[in-house]
Amino acid sequence: MSGQEIQENNHKDKENNNVPLMTDGEIENLDISSQKVKKLMEKYQKETDKYAVWRGNITEAFKRWLKGEKIYDRDKERISLYVSEDTKDDWQTFINHNKETYNTISKLIRDSVDYFIQEKSSILSNGLNKLDNEALANLSHALKEPLTSIKGFSQLLLENYQSELDENILTTIQNIFDQSLLLENRIINILDNIKTETTQYDILLIEDDLATIRLLTSYFESKGYSCQGVVSGTKAIEELRNNIPKLILLDIILPDYSGYEISKMIKSDGKLKNIPIFLLTAIPGSEVKKHLEETMADGFILKPFDFSDFEIIFQYL
Repeated sequence: MSGQEIQENNHKDKENNNVPLMTDGEIENLDISSQKVKKLMEKYQKETDKYAVWRGNITEAFKRWLKGEKIYDRDKERISLYVSEDTKDDWQTFINHNKETYNTISKLIRDSVDYFIQEKSSILSNGLNKLDNEALANLSHALKEPLTSIKGFSQLLLENYQSELDENILTTIQNIFDQSLLLENRIINILDNIKTETTQYDILLIEDDLATIRLLTSYFESKGYSCQGVVSGTKAIEELRNNIPKLILLDIILPDYSGYEISKMIKSDGKLKNIPIFLLTAIPGSEVKKHLEETMADGFILKPFDFSDFEIIFQYL
């Protein structure tokens, strides 16, 4: 079917659906506040799942739709491939010998995408399960840092500028915020299910900040002690099922549980209750002291810390 025939069919579809075909001049003079245009916008958005107006102006896709052109939905996007004449000749030679398998570049691309998706899932699964703890911390940081900005700014817009935003924009921002929450939970679940190499160590550091993990790991190694860093409370509990350290350094603010909750869990476990726990936090000391008795923690160290602050824990090692 030729391009002209496709265009004519699209025009017929629009006419059959009571969508008037418009010229460029008519589109430029559209009054987006009129009831007629509003109904067209609603029909377009329902049909394509795209916005007809963005920042007060009608979109280019909506203009094309009004002229009867094909609009691709969000689930299917066109992939274009530009190749040299030599490549086209090579392709023609290839398909002449493989007519039953391939007859278009598009089919090759579709098969390639399907193969990539299948292989990526396998590679990702196998690769993640072999991550060491530093690689896991790097991955956690790389995933969470941009997500924190996205979630934070969308929440800020929703809370402080809701009355000033266009309804369509507000809906989009709300969707971004909701999706960021789902993605955050998915990231946490994936990271917590990753199996890391198990080794015996002196200190378990439960801390979601990569820089702090690296700094303290290096410091304790310089003092002759081994330190294992994990990025969440769930991961820490998993570690404690396999290894019992001599001491635990525990951040209070974590992505899943609070340090207070984790400390109570550990101290309530018959096998783990004798492990000394020191809370590591930027929360004011007066506030931390209020929770020491209920958490049964053995002490706390405040951020920003000095290395001399850790002298107290060496008596337990």
